[in-house]
Amino acid sequence: MTDISFIQPRDKAEILAQALPYIRKYHGKTMVIKYGGNAMSDPALQADFAEDVVLLKLVGINPVVVHGGGPQIETALKRLGKKGEFIQGMRVTDAETMEVVEWVLAGEVQQDIVGLINQVGGKAVGLTGRDGGLIRAQKLKMVDNNDPSKEYDVGQVGDIVAIDPSVVKTLQDDQFIPVISPIGFGEHNESYNINADVVAAKLATVLKAEKLLMLTNIPGVLDKQGQLLTELTMRRIDELVADGTISGGMLPKIAGALDAAKSGVNAVHIIDGRVPHAMLLEILTDQAYGTMIRSH
Repeated sequence: MTDISFIQPRDKAEILAQALPYIRKYHGKTMVIKYGGNAMSDPALQADFAEDVVLLKLVGINPVVVHGGGPQIETALKRLGKKGEFIQGMRVTDAETMEVVEWVLAGEVQQDIVGLINQVGGKAVGLTGRDGGLIRAQKLKMVDNNDPSKEYDVGQVGDIVAIDPSVVKTLQDDQFIPVISPIGFGEHNESYNINADVVAAKLATVLKAEKLLMLTNIPGVLDKQGQLLTELTMRRIDELVADGTISGGMLPKIAGALDAAKSGVNAVHIIDGRVPHAMLLEILTDQAYGTMIRSH
């Protein structure tokens, strides 16, 4: 625990009171949290994340966690002597890689997160896209960014066909915290590896979430000078993509965030997962700790 004994009681009370309007505003609302990057690999930050999720649940907000696991998958593939290959930011996934992805995401990573949340008093339940028919997927058709007539075969990488959120809703209503691995299933029960940012964005849309929070390894979206852009609109995003400010792994994040914002998720926040308790600060205080994307 962080030592906060130096803070005067009156200041502590003030801090708590400031959270009240936010707790009132978001009570009963759903928030989808994409959990990945450093926040996931640093033990102190892991504990902070788990505490934040449990606190949100206790004040009547419904957190739904969607996790990634890129670095963990990389480590597992290396152990098997396989080299990860990426095309336009997406991992090429052959059958063997898919097996690794499944046991790393649905086994190791998901169960670690469930354990951490339960350890601090939450009731987390791990799900994959198969559970309750949550995520139906099909093979992703990947078109070249510059030449639309060219297509890449990225193997068992999935595109979401449909999300059936009934299992998530049932768990939420019963005080559970769903922790979801971004694995979908196809019509022949085959598995698909789906970008976790895309799953989080789509799930937020289907659940009509109040917010979509994406924890990343950067302070948020930065301009060419490295300054944090605290608010982005659709028009501004188009300009930033066109001039190359937003590129690489940030593209699927921003695309998903925009889709969610357009489809009724009130706000999408890209926040710095390396800041202790970044999520609480973003949700329950006036301070902006990342980039907020709104549809208009």
